[in-house]
Amino acid sequence: MIRASVLRCFMQPWKSALCPNEHIFHSKTPVIQHYLSLRNTSFFNKLPAEDIWRGVTAVSNAGKKRGRGKGSGKKVAKDLNRGQTIGHGKNSCVWPGLNSPIIRGNELIHQHKVAENADLESGIIKLRDSMSNFRMMKINPIDRGWSGSKMPGRSIGPPDTVGEEEFNSFDTRVLENKIVFIMKGNMGRKRRYSVLSVTGNQNGLAGFATVKAPEVRTALRKSKNRAGQKLININLCENRTIYHDFFTAFGKTKIYCFQKPDGYGLVCHRAIQTICKVIGIKDLYAKIEGSTNLQHIVKAFFIGLMRQRSYQNIANETNLYIVQQQKARGGFTEVKAKPSASPVIANNNPDIDYMHFTLGNKIVLKKKGISPFYVNTKGHNLYRIKQERFRNQANVRLHRLVNSYA
Repeated sequence: MIRASVLRCFMQPWKSALCPNEHIFHSKTPVIQHYLSLRNTSFFNKLPAEDIWRGVTAVSNAGKKRGRGKGSGKKVAKDLNRGQTIGHGKNSCVWPGLNSPIIRGNELIHQHKVAENADLESGIIKLRDSMSNFRMMKINPIDRGWSGSKMPGRSIGPPDTVGEEEFNSFDTRVLENKIVFIMKGNMGRKRRYSVLSVTGNQNGLAGFATVKAPEVRTALRKSKNRAGQKLININLCENRTIYHDFFTAFGKTKIYCFQKPDGYGLVCHRAIQTICKVIGIKDLYAKIEGSTNLQHIVKAFFIGLMRQRSYQNIANETNLYIVQQQKARGGFTEVKAKPSASPVIANNNPDIDYMHFTLGNKIVLKKKGISPFYVNTKGHNLYRIKQERFRNQANVRLHRLVNSYA
């Protein structure tokens, strides 16, 4: 077909030049004309703009599994027609039949200009600017989690009411929110959301649960309600801290927890800190060794809290007095518990260290700090020699000042 069309193009000028009398070539038999077929449609004008841009910017399924293209789903193009009205712009006009009726009552409408509206143009520009940037929902600083607007650390409210039981004084915090996959024989990789949350009433009653669901909202709701169904009663010392130092472990996670005086605060891992807030613990120091898996941390910490023993139980078990010396009160000694039976007094029985007894004869590994680079240099040794005459001067001055008022 293409070859015949090309021959026609070349034959037409040759025929008109050689034979001006065209009637010689005319015959009564009809001539079938050959036309060059053109394809006027392609994937550029068949598909919408969104599908074409998705084909250019999208990531393959293999790339998605490896975590690529997480931010490619956001729309980059602006809809410039949004907020626009026909006939209203920089030079606003009334067009009969387009943006106004042709006849209004008995009056024929003619084309004419309208007064300029500066607010309309500024409103359109403001609307376009709001479409350009993707803005996250602003969260109250009190309600934010561990990291910005992400779910871990955020509050999701009390569990739902079960029958006549209500959880008015409870607060639920999300500890972990992640995506997990399960391989199905007929559906392949099936994605689900795993949520770990803890709930408590800030008065020694708390529970935790892990739930998986196909939707985030469903997983959060189920985890919150299941945690409310698995409550554990935890005894607190003075309604603010633990009874004694203890060691606990789960899997490869080891946790050393230490009792602290009033006003110390929570110096521990952020997951333990969140658990302490929902339980009601205000003063605690915790040191984690080994794995920092969140589920292992939560389980190990709850196991340690449930294994606590009161002062009276320890006194009955050891048949000894429990005595505490408070450094904050100048070494004031206080008897915490007495054995129910008469204590056995033996000269060869030394005092038992309470911390070693509660920790199970385990000691926290304390790494030595790295000394600065200038230690033991010539200049540093000279500085230490000059400062020797002022050593302990501040403490001596304070001690003399206190004794002068005695």
